[in-house]
Amino acid sequence: VQLQASGGGLVQAGGSLRLSCAASGSIRSINNMGWYRQAPGKQRELVAQVSGGDITNYADSVKGRFTISRDSAKTTVDLQMNSLKPEDTAVYYCSTTSWSNYRYWGQGTQVTVSS
Repeated sequence: VQLQASGGGLVQAGGSLRLSCAASGSIRSINNMGWYRQAPGKQRELVAQVSGGDITNYADSVKGRFTISRDSAKTTVDLQMNSLKPEDTAVYYCSTTSWSNYRYWGQGTQVTVSS
């Protein structure tokens, strides 16, 4: 599975960005799809995820502000980010897990929120 992320950038606090991730390759093996982020000096953390059964879960820090969505073909996963805060600044990574629990990573995309 190959993952191609896009949509990062620079935005002022309170603004919005939308990240998109397109999957290709062994699409049928995809189970969960989600987004992680890693800020400088911090560990990579889960931001939002949608399971194979379309159950979503979010980090507490983004609940009510971010929305994850996936197309019915399970080839794209988007992250709508609203009311962005400076603490959302990080490199965001698209990720999927296969039904055999193998994890794939896309390249990161930088999100910078200025105060």
